[in-house]
Amino acid sequence: MDNEDARRRFISELWQRFEQLQAWAVENWPDQEHPLSSADFVESRKEILGLRNPSQAPAGQPADREPEQGGAQYVDLNPAPWP
Repeated sequence: MDNEDARRRFISELWQRFEQLQAWAVENWPDQEHPLSSADFVESRKEILGLRNPSQAPAGQPADREPEQGGAQYVDLNPAPWP
C-alpha cells in the first residue's frame, strides 16, 4: 500500500511540474507564426498517465516483451519485396 501511495504522490508532482513546463514552453516558443498549443503535448500526457498502471503504459505492450516473457519469437523487420 505504501508503494502505491508513493507512486500516486510521484505522479501527482510529475503532472504539476509537467503542466508548469508546458505553460512555459507555450509562452516562450520562439516561432510565433506556428505557436505551440496543449495539443502538442498529448503524447507526453499519455506517457505520464501510463505511469499509474505500468502494465498499460505504451512501453509495456506485449510486442516489447522478450520471447521467454510471452513476446514474439521473431519480428520481421524487412518489408516484403514489391511484386
